[in-house]
Amino acid sequence: MTRSAHYIGDRTLVVENTEPVPAGAGQVRIDVAFTGICGTDLHIMHGAMDHRVHVPAVIGHEMSGRIAEIGPGVGDHAVGDPVTVMPLDWCGECPACRVGHTHICHRLNFIGIDSTGSMQRSWTVPARILVPLPEDLPLDHAALIEPTAVAVHDVRRSRLAAGEHAVVIGAGPVGLLIATVALTTGATVTVLELDPHRRTVATRLGLTVLDPTAVDVAAYVREQTGDGGADVVFEVSGSAAAVRTATDLLSVRGRLVVVAIHPTPREVDLHRVFWRELEMIGVRVYQREDYHEAVRLVHGGQVPAAQLISRVVPLDDVAQAFSALEAGGDVKVLIDCGGDA
Repeated sequence: MTRSAHYIGDRTLVVENTEPVPAGAGQVRIDVAFTGICGTDLHIMHGAMDHRVHVPAVIGHEMSGRIAEIGPGVGDHAVGDPVTVMPLDWCGECPACRVGHTHICHRLNFIGIDSTGSMQRSWTVPARILVPLPEDLPLDHAALIEPTAVAVHDVRRSRLAAGEHAVVIGAGPVGLLIATVALTTGATVTVLELDPHRRTVATRLGLTVLDPTAVDVAAYVREQTGDGGADVVFEVSGSAAAVRTATDLLSVRGRLVVVAIHPTPREVDLHRVFWRELEMIGVRVYQREDYHEAVRLVHGGQVPAAQLISRVVPLDDVAQAFSALEAGGDVKVLIDCGGDA
């Protein structure tokens, strides 16, 4: 028997004994060590994604573990190998897939949302989604590779270059990771955040962070850029005010990168877009190359995983972990699924 956390609707998670699923052809079974809780998991708990999640559901996709069993037809892997997964399963046939954009497949199965996820002790997945890990990378740190891959993809799509100035609006976990990854390009990075605790965390990570209610951010950015403005603004907060602020901060031909999920349409200053020839860039999930770069950054310490992990909670206490994250004060909460025992 193994243990699995199940979302059953109505803001409720239960942990139960379940039978492990044997690895079939082309599959591996993973002993899951850690699974991170992300904003999407919180949305699921709040019922906001019940149209996609089929209850009872095992959720979770930010994970690390070791291969426990290999099914027929799987090569290049061995029992005991440390791995994470890129939790995307695409159709290969839709217009997006046909032109190589499989990560935004029209019929994408996001594993851990649309199908069974990693918040369990034993998890069976297609071998094709595995991402190998260095043997000396701590598995708790490796659970941050998926959100780091999000940040890598966002920064890569922005075309941010050394010597440019980037502004990150929002210092939640993804905003902090974007700012950290952006610094590795040689750019100057400024983070905007309303919440005092998040500002403190950003400062501890060595980031320049401003309270937009206390500072004239536009004047600050002009001063830092010789009156030019930011080359890139990452909108990570999801607020309507941030979208309006973003276009005001951008330089001529600046790039606005829309990271946050905005569930309702927002007002955008299209005159500013026209007048300064601004670009608006959408970003969603990641590609395989982003994962490999994320592994490199976490393994090399450029992404300070240990400083971002604020709490590790046993699988049996998963409901309390979600409550703690909702209460604020934590950056990244990990569920110890027991696969590294």
